[in-house]
Amino acid sequence: MELDPHPLKTYIETILESLLAYSPKLISAFFILIIGLYFIRFVNRLIRRIMARRHIDPTLTNFLGDLLLWALRILLFVTFISKLGVETSSFVAILGAMGLAIGLSLQGSLSNIAGGMLIILFKPFKVGDVIEAQGVVATVAEIQIFVTKLITGNNQTVFIPNGSLSNGNIINYSMQGQRRADFTFSVSYDTNLKEAKSIIMKILTDNPKVLQTPAPSVFVLSLNDTAVVLAVRPWATNEDYGDVFTDTLESCKAAFEKKGIRIQPYVQELSKTIIETKKV
Repeated sequence: MELDPHPLKTYIETILESLLAYSPKLISAFFILIIGLYFIRFVNRLIRRIMARRHIDPTLTNFLGDLLLWALRILLFVTFISKLGVETSSFVAILGAMGLAIGLSLQGSLSNIAGGMLIILFKPFKVGDVIEAQGVVATVAEIQIFVTKLITGNNQTVFIPNGSLSNGNIINYSMQGQRRADFTFSVSYDTNLKEAKSIIMKILTDNPKVLQTPAPSVFVLSLNDTAVVLAVRPWATNEDYGDVFTDTLESCKAAFEKKGIRIQPYVQELSKTIIETKKV
């Protein structure tokens, strides 16, 4: 039994005619795609250079650059399929439905994105700052879209979701450029307070890392049942804060022992412990 070649020939000719008729759309669509990709890359680089010249925060530059990149890519894709003859109205409706479904399933992630945008725009901290947030005292290493990366004093990496971070309390230890070390000494009631205060003040004035503006201070904070509490308030730059704290404690203890001033069994710090912040 022999096959009739005429239907097959007719079918092939129909396909070739359709390809020839459709080829201009296909060629123009891929031409737009290739040119569009190069154009998007050029615009993205140009925008990043302009923002860098205007000294815009690098985190904000990367975030806006990535946002613009994906927005242009989506626009190019819609143009590409439209040039191929696909109905874009139904396609956009499908994208909208998909976006709604994804948005409902990723509410937590979207809140983190919104939190990251708030952090980038309002700048409660920047990369390199020492902050306290969510019970962690650490240095800000990177502000990402979903999380903020922190490095603690013992070199541990902590990731905090931006949603929680932007909605919680944040203490920025670096924003003002200088910090005050707050701690207290408890001395016995038979101590000559003027002598003790003079000893502490000399230690503070002799330490080159202690700032004299604002001036350091020493005063009686309270009278406890067993001791007189002296408050010590030296100021230091962020870089010297840890050294000033530990040097003051060591120097005061040595000077008190030399003068026979008895320190009560505890030293109570009124601010955060130096163990958490010395090497942050």
